[in-house]
Amino acid sequence: AMLDPDSGLSLTIARIVQRLKGSSLHSQLERQARVSLHKPEIKLESLKEDIKDFLKTSGWEKKLQNAVYSELNVFPSPCHPAAPPEHMKEPLAYMRKAQGSWEKRILKSLNSMCTELSIPLAQKRPVSEQKELLNKWNEMGTDEPDLSLFRPVYAPKDFLEVLMNLRNPNYENGEQPSFRNHLGLIQVPLKVKDIPELKEDFSELGLNIGQLGIDDSAQVPPVLDNFINFGSLKLYQFITCFLTVLAEQDSAAAQQYVRQGCPTALRADLWALILNISNQPEDILYYEQLKSNVIQHDLLVDSLIYKDVKLTASNDDYYFVFEDYLYQVLLCFSRDTSVLEHFTYSSATPPKSYIRGKLGMEEYAVFYPPNVNYNSFILSVAPLCFLYHEPSKLYQIFREMYVRFFFRLHSISSHPSGIVSLCLLFETLLQTHLPQLFYHLREIGAQPLRISFKWMVRAFSGYLATDQLLLLWDRILGYNSLEILAVLAAAVFAFRAVNLMEVTSLAAAE
Repeated sequence: AMLDPDSGLSLTIARIVQRLKGSSLHSQLERQARVSLHKPEIKLESLKEDIKDFLKTSGWEKKLQNAVYSELNVFPSPCHPAAPPEHMKEPLAYMRKAQGSWEKRILKSLNSMCTELSIPLAQKRPVSEQKELLNKWNEMGTDEPDLSLFRPVYAPKDFLEVLMNLRNPNYENGEQPSFRNHLGLIQVPLKVKDIPELKEDFSELGLNIGQLGIDDSAQVPPVLDNFINFGSLKLYQFITCFLTVLAEQDSAAAQQYVRQGCPTALRADLWALILNISNQPEDILYYEQLKSNVIQHDLLVDSLIYKDVKLTASNDDYYFVFEDYLYQVLLCFSRDTSVLEHFTYSSATPPKSYIRGKLGMEEYAVFYPPNVNYNSFILSVAPLCFLYHEPSKLYQIFREMYVRFFFRLHSISSHPSGIVSLCLLFETLLQTHLPQLFYHLREIGAQPLRISFKWMVRAFSGYLATDQLLLLWDRILGYNSLEILAVLAAAVFAFRAVNLMEVTSLAAAE
């Protein structure tokens, strides 16, 4: 009652309450409170306080805190109540427009593929085919369908081309001296951080602070007594710390600690805690429903997923063993309507298709499919297969990583973790700190962003060895931001600067 109804805080609280009301956590809390009424320590005269104490001691309060923390991490702060709803998606009109036309282009590409191959976007599978798919659910990789006619919806370089052509109409004629000397490929004026700001934000990555998985000796002995002799006291302290965090089930603390890396054996549990994924019976049931949807309906995108997995994972030394997992997760993901929720805070809008013969009639519109950029998905699921071996848990972790982070790499927005800002941050860091290298590469037609774009758009998956990639993703989770990707990309150029000064072509630079 003390809060000003227009203040951002009260809006945030109202929204979180609203969102949690519909969740299973809400009904579980109600059930627990009812159960507690039969306990002798609950007195009628102090009912409210006693129930609160019971929920605290029985661990339910912590679950509620984690759920609230998760909401705060995912959803942006509410806009001013008078702001139009699309501002929550993306405040800059020219960004919204660019994203809209990019979506149209993708949908057109999908639709023309349907027409050329005369395949519907979706159809029910014949019963015999359903049975067959169910039987080989765990070994889909053995199939060799002919997919030569299917082509990728788009390649990273097509997307980069679109980002290079972005312009802010208000800047066209204006003289903006500070921005005019940006010589990179990205020509939109967004505010990105400079080195002092990055140093402050990523203070735990300072050179004087130990980083787990990097500074500790690789030969950690199995017996804890030997830790001390190896000078691995730091690692011992780290592990003790992490075990405490896991015992207390505290999402916020876990997020803080993984900023310095994560012990390999505890990573799966810590990430699940940060992402607030507990794999309850209802989550497993939800995954099973998605699976039955895959078995009953055949979507055009299934063939695209199939083809991409064959091209990407099957040829990868690390990931080919997970081929079946990848099919399962991606086929279910393409049918998961709960993913549509992230469109409330994404600059993107889900693609719509109309039931045949009902074009343009809204009541016959279906969202199809929730997501389109399969190629990058595969590489963002594959590393998680090293951590999670139970399909429904693997699925939930991937979905949460997607709606928190990865969708920002495939949509046009002004968000600091969006791909446009990452490209600009990368170019600005390089131009400011390695101007000679930047000019040299630009002169020989090897704009640095042409090389680093595909690393960033895939969050370095497929470019770093898995153990290194997981250390990088620890930081994405720890800082709840993708900015580290641009910093790493610039660091790779700095690391190779001497050799790059010698090259004379894009191919040599690559």
